[in-house]
Amino acid sequence: MDVLELTRLQFAVVTIYHYFFVPLSISLAGTAAGLQLAWLRTGQERYLQLTKLVGKLLIVTFAVGVVTGLVQEFQFGMGWSNFARFYGDVFGPTLAIEGMLAFFLEATFLALWYFGWDRLPRKLHAATIVIVAAGTVMSAFIILAANSFMQNPVAYSLDPVTGRAHLDDFGALLLNKVNLAAFPHTLAGAVMAGGSLLLAIGVWRLRAGGEAAFRTLARLGAWLTLTGGALTALTGDHLGKVITEVQPMKMAAAEALYATTTGAPFSVFAVGGPDGGEPFFSLEIPRLLSILAKGNPGATVQGIDDLQAQYAAQFGPGSYIPMIPVAFWTFRLMIGIGMLAAAVAAYYLWSTRRDRQAHRLLIRFLPLIPILPAAANTFGWIFTETARQPWLAFGISRVADGISPGLTRGEVLVSLIGFAVVYGILAVVWLRLVRHLSRQPLEAAAPAASAGEQAPEREPVPVY
Repeated sequence: MDVLELTRLQFAVVTIYHYFFVPLSISLAGTAAGLQLAWLRTGQERYLQLTKLVGKLLIVTFAVGVVTGLVQEFQFGMGWSNFARFYGDVFGPTLAIEGMLAFFLEATFLALWYFGWDRLPRKLHAATIVIVAAGTVMSAFIILAANSFMQNPVAYSLDPVTGRAHLDDFGALLLNKVNLAAFPHTLAGAVMAGGSLLLAIGVWRLRAGGEAAFRTLARLGAWLTLTGGALTALTGDHLGKVITEVQPMKMAAAEALYATTTGAPFSVFAVGGPDGGEPFFSLEIPRLLSILAKGNPGATVQGIDDLQAQYAAQFGPGSYIPMIPVAFWTFRLMIGIGMLAAAVAAYYLWSTRRDRQAHRLLIRFLPLIPILPAAANTFGWIFTETARQPWLAFGISRVADGISPGLTRGEVLVSLIGFAVVYGILAVVWLRLVRHLSRQPLEAAAPAASAGEQAPEREPVPVY
């Protein structure tokens, strides 16, 4: 591998690892806020117990996510300084605001929430975790605006002398059509990720004879996973149409569609040659690609060959075709694994209705369900970024032009190995902490009421 390939691999490792924790943080923050508000409204102790458990899981996940996120942002300076030099005026505000949200808003109010039990009035204390949840959502929206610029550059102008990009309209950057479509899709995937973790913990503790509140946790996690899966499908359909509009090559690569086709089919499974050419066997659903791409079963979808000729005439000689096998299979794995996670959650809800017990085989393997949304999210981002190649920012900057000058293979390789080792250690630490927190008995005592407040009456913990 040359310097460019190693640098791309390094960025991929850092980004994929970081994104394991981002959707979990978003979902756990919202769930903790919802549970605490439910406790305030009902006074039922199980909601307080689950609030504290989910909040502790959030703190551990948030800590790892912030650290790895900083490294990801530094990657632009370490490995992609040419891109940062020319487009830093556009990226700078989004990265700065996202950093301030993570450190000054989310981290501050998360600390207030953690140390505020028994010290803050209950409603004010609940407001701190609500602010954390809102901050994670705003942070996701801001950073997705930066990524959406790479998918569909907007709100900028190029200096005719220096060639540097200048930000013309920050509002237009945030309201990029790709961002408006990708943001709800990302949140839906986050709901799936967090829900599956709570489902796994709840089932694991119930299997070990845990408190009845874990049944509530398991079913809540299942509902979140199922709801997130349904919303992911709906928002993904809209995102696919937007991507087809701004990056038609990406959708063509997702289907390995070489010839422009009217009423294009969608291949559920296909086998192609080793060079990534047209498949010689394919199991197809007629007209589905036209529906996914343009919402019309009779719509015409541009093929790879025609788009390659168009881009060569527009941008100059060269190959504008991404890695077709990677785009083809990551797109299907994203959809298939996400649907499987939602289906498993739905089956758990159905099998445990009316206090029934789930099948033993299902209970045995459910603790592994968090792997499914994590894999689906990962394959989705791999598809999003690799199917944009060879562009770093579509239509204006190629990947080969954005790398830092003077980098050597040795430098990149050493840093790549270093990141991989440190991240591997962090993964083990995070897993052990999550397991430790999940094994602890739920806290039984509600915090004492602040002055002037009356503690809500405790109620027996119902099982449902």
